[in-house]
Amino acid sequence: MYKLNYFTEQDTAVVLDFMKEYSFAVVTGSTKEYPVATHLPLDIQQVEGKLFFTGHLMKNTDHHKAFLENDKVLVIFNGPHCHVSASWYSDPALASTWNYITVHAKGKISFVDEMQTMKILEDITNKYEGRESEASFAKLPNEYVERLVKAIVGFNIEVESYENVFKLSQNHDLKTRESIATHLEARSNHGDVAIAYELRKRM
Repeated sequence: MYKLNYFTEQDTAVVLDFMKEYSFAVVTGSTKEYPVATHLPLDIQQVEGKLFFTGHLMKNTDHHKAFLENDKVLVIFNGPHCHVSASWYSDPALASTWNYITVHAKGKISFVDEMQTMKILEDITNKYEGRESEASFAKLPNEYVERLVKAIVGFNIEVESYENVFKLSQNHDLKTRESIATHLEARSNHGDVAIAYELRKRM
């Protein structure tokens, strides 16, 4: 991971909130051949000071088999990002760049039994649907859920370490950061506007 001190968010609560907001993460692992990766929605919990990610994936896929072979995983949370033009700088005779926010978490994955998989499926469904939704877990047909649970497996990832990059032009003077934020806000792209918002919070 590309890391410089002034691009590192020091507030743990901010980093955790970011992971929860951008919880559709990339879970990567390695085999003797090629690395594997899968994109999964995760539930993020702190238990007795430890950080855990829970979710589920399809059985017998390349990534499932890889995680059985090697339980060490890297989880990547990607947030907003955007191009920053050097023409917006106080001194434009510098390189243009890319601003972005990301967190990389390392840990070990363990798979759970069918009953626990059912609970994980219920929790993550209700997290995004809500208990009153017509698509809430309680309203799914039992036969469908039973078939589904046979095809998937739940997991827990106990996080051992994580690091972040909140690259928001902190290495530039206030005038340049103001200019960057103003130019980004003039655009309609979500990433541009989101980065401008984060940039202004730190000015």
